[in-house]
Amino acid sequence: MQPTHDVGPEAPGLQLSADELRAQYLAYRRRQSRALLGLLPEGAIRPLYRRALEGGGTSATDHDPMERLLAYCEALLPLPPFDVWRADREASPRAHWSDVEDSADVPSPSRPATLELRSFRRGPRRWTARLRGFRDQDVWRGFIAFQGNEADGAVHRTAVIFREATAAELRDRFNGFESASLEAFLRSALP
Repeated sequence: MQPTHDVGPEAPGLQLSADELRAQYLAYRRRQSRALLGLLPEGAIRPLYRRALEGGGTSATDHDPMERLLAYCEALLPLPPFDVWRADREASPRAHWSDVEDSADVPSPSRPATLELRSFRRGPRRWTARLRGFRDQDVWRGFIAFQGNEADGAVHRTAVIFREATAAELRDRFNGFESASLEAFLRSALP
């Protein structure tokens, strides 16, 4: 059965906040830096780290050798600027989660990420439902955060209600809910 939500995640006007987009971009850059280190033979890491030390650094990376090495790798890679990355993410949103599954920099319980967006109506009011997910050891967990179209911007969230093996399965499960199910979850989250 096809889900009956009326607006998909790529619909105009239904987008992540600027802060969420920026956080996902920085996480993307970090994953690419870690991936570079994973491709190098062990003997190449120490010389690379020495070059990172010689290149100076910011005070934020001075105290943590791994942070300094990752920042150096990030500077070496020809990563796209934010606007190019954002345009590509909008064109192919699912492809941008393909490298997350096995990364060390996945969303965590203290920093969940928006994995999917949906919009639906409850009476005269339009609501946005955000699937917020994170990896917890070897499984993905998630909850739904609801926000109405009012100016107050209040967010109402469910408890953690999803548990799946992958982020893709988490998104599929969320997208499988009909609008009536989303309304029921919204009612459970409202004060």
